[in-house]
Amino acid sequence: MARPDKAADVAAIAENFRTSNATVLTEYRGLTVAQMKTLRRSLGETTSYAVVKNTLTKIAAKDAGVEGLDDLLAGPSALAFVKGDPVEAAKGLRDFAKANPLLVIKGGYMDGKMLSAAEISKLADLESREVLLAKLAGAMKASLSQAAALFQAPLAQAARTIEALRVKAEADPSVIGGAGAAAAAAPAAEAAPAAEEEPAADAADAAEVVEDAVVETPEAAEAPAAAADEVVAEAAAEAGETTEG
Repeated sequence: MARPDKAADVAAIAENFRTSNATVLTEYRGLTVAQMKTLRRSLGETTSYAVVKNTLTKIAAKDAGVEGLDDLLAGPSALAFVKGDPVEAAKGLRDFAKANPLLVIKGGYMDGKMLSAAEISKLADLESREVLLAKLAGAMKASLSQAAALFQAPLAQAARTIEALRVKAEADPSVIGGAGAAAAAAPAAEAAPAAEEEPAADAADAAEVVEDAVVETPEAAEAPAAAADEVVAEAAAEAGETTEG
């Protein structure tokens, strides 16, 4: 049965595996206590660096669902649990290893997969999160400045045009009067066609009155024709009397 202190150590290591953004396994053989303190300070507050026992670490890794570390857990081992930016931690470990060759980076674990020592070195070559955010902020600021310039150009043009019209109107008020006269002339122009149509309407009304009068007094319309027939008949009679005489 495992001793309580060992069980607590396993639980603590397993919890660090679960809550870390990345874990880097190193060999520290030959490093002094002073050098270890320097390494911990260089990694910052978001990364803890602790010497571990291989047997307990294997159990803790299994409990946390981390696979692939067993083969690397040989010899004096220390783990860097990265709670912050993995790139910054990788840079710190790489730079310290260059200055102190006794520190050996053996591998690591991040995003559910194992990382080799070469992959951790490549990770250290990337730009940190802070640098990327600063570049992103700079790019966004530049884009906003360009957009503002494009938006302000038409406004400035419109302002200049309005100001020029104002100055011209002050010098020559007829500029505004001409526009007002044109606006006033528009309703009169629209009313003109209606006035032109009135005589035609009056003529149509007159023709309709005459037609109604003819329809209502047909006798008056037939009278001239009857009188004419009568005159012709009388003339014919007189001509016949003359011939007989």
